[in-house]
Amino acid sequence: MELISNYMTDDSSRKMLNELTQKTFGFDFEGWVRGGYFEGDYIPYSLVEDGRMLANVSANRMHFMQRGVEKDYIQIGTVMTDESYRKQGLGRKLMEHVISTYENECDGIYLFGNLSALEFYKKLGFRTINECRYFVKEEYCKAGSVKGFVPVNGLGEDIRKRYQEMVRSTCYTSSFEQINKYALQMFYTAGMDNVSYAEDIDCFIVTDDEDGLVLQSVICKEKVSLTDVIGRLGLEGGRLRLGFTPLDEDMDLCTSEIYDGADDYRLFYRGDALLQVEKDRLYFPELSHA
Repeated sequence: MELISNYMTDDSSRKMLNELTQKTFGFDFEGWVRGGYFEGDYIPYSLVEDGRMLANVSANRMHFMQRGVEKDYIQIGTVMTDESYRKQGLGRKLMEHVISTYENECDGIYLFGNLSALEFYKKLGFRTINECRYFVKEEYCKAGSVKGFVPVNGLGEDIRKRYQEMVRSTCYTSSFEQINKYALQMFYTAGMDNVSYAEDIDCFIVTDDEDGLVLQSVICKEKVSLTDVIGRLGLEGGRLRLGFTPLDEDMDLCTSEIYDGADDYRLFYRGDALLQVEKDRLYFPELSHA
């Protein structure tokens, strides 16, 4: 059994990772890597044997502007073990390796843990904290009924390229902003299915409507107010949730609720700096989840 890491540009090693992620989660990284979106901040640590990947834990370098202060975190993700090799301690071995590798090189380590693995992470010294989700007040949802945003798909290749460029250089639209967002944002939006553009304010948004409308991301070179974005969504009232923490100047537009991950996850952390997420009522951007 061999430990390999930082191999995403190696075709044969990535193939093993893709096979395990497909079996475990139903996706792979091939299109993301070949599309040029991988930029080195996703670092898998994997145990392999005889050309087969047995287990993996990945470290994601996350650079945030957190209420005006830069923070460097490690987000752990893609935690998985092949069905045939579970309950042999492989996942724990990899987790301990990743923790020891990064613990003294960052402001904290966190992960979004499955509900079935709560005790596993607690035994590794992780503790849970809550986030705070934000909703736009109903009166502001009614204030604008003009649909100014149109889907990027169908607008041509130039707009798609402009979106990618602006993801790299967007101004801050959140008080908890991921600075190195390009790779993860493109992992979620490379197909552009949920990306829209408003030409008059030169602004892109990413939305999701699986559980009511969610404004997941606002991308703009020059600051665009949240009211200007909301006013171009064509809403007729109802509830609009934000997939990020609003700027302090936009807090009056919103209501908030403590969120523990519900049926999806629990937020685990190591490192006292991450306690500020709960204290400051922050919400990790949904497009920053690895």
